[in-house]
Amino acid sequence: MAPDQIQHLKQLKNLESDAASSWASYWMHYSHMGTWQFWFIVLLLVGPLVAVFLWMDRRKALLLGFYGFSVHVCYTYIDLFGSKNGWWEYPYKALPFVPINLALDTSFVPVAYMLMYQWSLNRGYNYYVVQTGVSIVFAGVIKPFLTALHLFEMYGWMNYFYLFVGYMVVTLLSKWITDLFIWFQKNERARAA
Repeated sequence: MAPDQIQHLKQLKNLESDAASSWASYWMHYSHMGTWQFWFIVLLLVGPLVAVFLWMDRRKALLLGFYGFSVHVCYTYIDLFGSKNGWWEYPYKALPFVPINLALDTSFVPVAYMLMYQWSLNRGYNYYVVQTGVSIVFAGVIKPFLTALHLFEMYGWMNYFYLFVGYMVVTLLSKWITDLFIWFQKNERARAA
């Protein structure tokens, strides 16, 4: 590496280290276990996991789990990108060193969409219609509710319509990725037969 590149990389590392220390300090003052916000976030993390344990159709567990994992990954990347670019922020976190909202990214959103996907599969409803409805609820009801509680803040040009578009992108990508792997599996079974 060139000396200027090494220096630039060192500066970035120091900035990230300072930011991590600042978040830890912020968490200790405003988002610790003694706040109702912390426990609300823990509820958003644990509650959906209990719900999926109780209500998931275990005959479709691998399909639903793969789809839910795809939602988790896509949503986490978008959430991280939006947070890092200053489009939104989560003032309260379960863990100070995680730059995303752990409860939403790993539990609440993936489980909600998993149960929606299960419901549309089991009832024969059109996935795209149902996921659009759920995306409207997330962007038009849940995010405004979290904003009213100051658990989510938007900045600059960001608005609820763009959040809706983000939810649509996440669920479309997740469905298409899942469908691609289903196609791989069916194609291989047909070829092996």
